[in-house]
Amino acid sequence: MSLNGKKSYIGPLLKIALPIMISNIISQIQMLIDRLFLARLDDIYMSALSNISTPLWTSMSFGFSLSIGASIIISQSIGAGDKNKAAEYAGALWKWHNILGVILFALWFFCGEFIFKAMGVDSSLISMCVTYTKIYAPVLILMPLGSACMVTFQTSNYTMPLVFQGIIRSGLNVLLDWIMIFGKFGCPAMGLKGAAIATTIAEVAGGLALLVVCIAKKDIATMPRFSQIMKARFSSYIIGCKLGIFTALEDFLWNTGNLVIIIILNSIDVMAAGIYSVVFTVEILAVVLIGSLGNGDMTLTGEAVGKKDSHQYRSVTGLAYFISAVISAITLILCFAIPKQLIGLFFRDEKLIASSVIFMWFMGINLFSKSGNIILGNSIRGYGDTMWMLFTQIFGTFFVIGLALLCVKVFHLGIAGVFIAVISDEFVRCMINLGKYISIRNLNRQLKIS
Repeated sequence: MSLNGKKSYIGPLLKIALPIMISNIISQIQMLIDRLFLARLDDIYMSALSNISTPLWTSMSFGFSLSIGASIIISQSIGAGDKNKAAEYAGALWKWHNILGVILFALWFFCGEFIFKAMGVDSSLISMCVTYTKIYAPVLILMPLGSACMVTFQTSNYTMPLVFQGIIRSGLNVLLDWIMIFGKFGCPAMGLKGAAIATTIAEVAGGLALLVVCIAKKDIATMPRFSQIMKARFSSYIIGCKLGIFTALEDFLWNTGNLVIIIILNSIDVMAAGIYSVVFTVEILAVVLIGSLGNGDMTLTGEAVGKKDSHQYRSVTGLAYFISAVISAITLILCFAIPKQLIGLFFRDEKLIASSVIFMWFMGINLFSKSGNIILGNSIRGYGDTMWMLFTQIFGTFFVIGLALLCVKVFHLGIAGVFIAVISDEFVRCMINLGKYISIRNLNRQLKIS
């Protein structure tokens, strides 16, 4: 897409997206180092982490996504100049969203073993997975506060604190990982358990740092006062949830599909999930950049809807996808140029590395469709239609699971069959979402909303 007519939105888009990008990159580097440390001990830890991270993120993602409804309403209210409405929905999020954190804590602390067994996790990995999640469970209590902070900073177009939070959390995590995984300064070497303790301490510290900024800084545009939080109605939270529930269910379905993919991979062999995890660990570095642009895109398109400015709506979307396509192209070049070096960061087995190269190529190609789903999806949400993305994800979840089962169980394509299913799913949904976005754009032009 051309940048003509869109340059005026580069500043506002990057003002929101760039700090989120930096924060997310820092977080991903932290997780990358975490995996690299564990990979030095045993390749099997990659499969354990894949089985741990997928269901955990499914739970947390639901909580973060549920808050998107409030984010959309707040952005549209700011665009329309209705600060009282923005404060009411922000206060309701800060007050009532915390219930979800307690529920998720109880789920993982008491039911983790049952979940991993239901996933078909190999018996040799169950104990490691349960230990990790019990240690990590307190982080889930703080998740709702983290969601509220993210919404507040994003809707205020003030995301720089996320960078400082990322530095604190990631720096502490890497240091504690090194000490606890390998046993430094008199600390016993604890391997995966040490990684869980280090990550939990770092996540709590980072979350509290964000909370302090929200409380201490007095000029954050959409930060509700304490009195507004206390008076906020549960009905306002429910209204936000009704809008956000479609996005939360959409993410839940996507993650559920990914969870079933892990189960299918577990049925292939014990290292299949590890290979999948490593490939998408590399991909996630690009996805967090594109996802940050998506966050900025949703905020600015939401404001555009509130102002009835169709030019801003179209231009921001085009600009966000253009930058995303550039990121995807760079990633694809790296996947073709140095795939063995990237995979070799996590595996020591030469045969395993060689057999995984083609999956890096698949992943690089898939990024263009995934970028489209992220950017177009956030523009559709910013327009106020969160139900559409849920419907496309319902289709996508059944499609990817069905195709993966067909490729693995009927055509016996192994891990390649799983990647074929994932690529096909992202491409088909991208075309469907593009059609929806074009219909919204054309409708705005016909109504001359600008």
